[in-house]
Amino acid sequence: MKKLIFLNLILFLPMMVSAQNLNGRFSSSFYTFERYNSTASSETFIRSFQALNLNFNYNKFSLRTRTNLESNIGKTLDNDARLRFYNLYFEARDIFNAATLKLGRQPLFTPVAGGLFDGVSLKIKYSDFAVAGYYGGNVPAYQKLEMTDNLANDYVLGGKIETTALKDFRFAVSYIDKNFRTYDYSAYRLDDDSDPITRLIQQKSNQYKYLTGEVFYNHENIDISTRYEYDLNYSETSKFEIDSRFDVTKEIGITGYYNFREPKIRYNSIFSVFNYGSTEEIEGGFDLRVSDLYTLTGKVGYVSYEDDHSTRITLGANTNYGSLSYRKNFGYAGELESISLYTAKSFADGFVTPSLGLSVTNYKLSAGDRANNITSLSAGCNLRPWRTFSFDVQGQYFNNKIYENDFRVLFKVNYLFNTNF
Repeated sequence: MKKLIFLNLILFLPMMVSAQNLNGRFSSSFYTFERYNSTASSETFIRSFQALNLNFNYNKFSLRTRTNLESNIGKTLDNDARLRFYNLYFEARDIFNAATLKLGRQPLFTPVAGGLFDGVSLKIKYSDFAVAGYYGGNVPAYQKLEMTDNLANDYVLGGKIETTALKDFRFAVSYIDKNFRTYDYSAYRLDDDSDPITRLIQQKSNQYKYLTGEVFYNHENIDISTRYEYDLNYSETSKFEIDSRFDVTKEIGITGYYNFREPKIRYNSIFSVFNYGSTEEIEGGFDLRVSDLYTLTGKVGYVSYEDDHSTRITLGANTNYGSLSYRKNFGYAGELESISLYTAKSFADGFVTPSLGLSVTNYKLSAGDRANNITSLSAGCNLRPWRTFSFDVQGQYFNNKIYENDFRVLFKVNYLFNTNF
């Protein structure tokens, strides 16, 4: 990672000095929580988070960063202070009016896996076709500013080809090979005389390797997307799903969803020795636009397991003032009944925006078990006295059999900046 940072600095030091545009966001947050040492004593902590998004732009080139520094105020916790680097990459756009190159720590979005990686990605677009590829190392725990020292066993590699050459359709085929480095450890084992001895446990690397095909269709009032994932390690179908929407009228829409899914088990993982089964899920729903202010929604879902099934029902209303939803689950996945309310409204051209959220849930693992209750409440306010500054304060209350009368407070300051030179 040090070489990657050095290369980025060499490439972008001139641009940082004479950048055409500098923009980003800085936010400072303080979060209070209480930790019990025993049933009779507790301590209150104040956790601080300093986040920075920073972009240097020069013509078609950019240096993008996103970092976060977290620490405790007062009594420190283990590993404080912790600096996380989510983004630190060089981006060159419209190279020869066709390609985009990224180099450094960057986000990864694929049908199978997502997250961050340290490496290079390239996307080329020509007419109705696009080809993309990426390669790099997996990011260490807690997004440390370090690069893996074992790229051969700790990497991500993949690519995607897509086309919109056929009217109303988009086709895509993608591949990903993600290998996770494993670490040796010592553990007690019994020898031939049943005496405990220490052995060094050495694991093989765990791997995902998938091939994915996608088809999207959109025409007037019909929207359909399908995805098929094939596990190359286990030579079997991993997932198949269809998501669709049909607008009957301007006020009425119907949705449908289906998926078949095998659990994603890493190759060479110990979890592969356990018995596990696939699931099938189907869900249908509607949305009814009553007026410009109100929309009613409803969904019914059914999940089939190997030897059982579960059902869920969701009803809701979305308005310009907030949302109200009701959910009911029953069957193999557990018995649950929940109602949630959220509302927020801006006043004085966005100067002040109060918000309120409430959720009450009753759940149990099966019909014959004892029920448990959860109550959560959040109340807050956003204050924006200037275009570039805003302040947030929020109180959070949570109560169930484990966290009794848990109360927390969040305070956040945001500063947006955008400067042209």
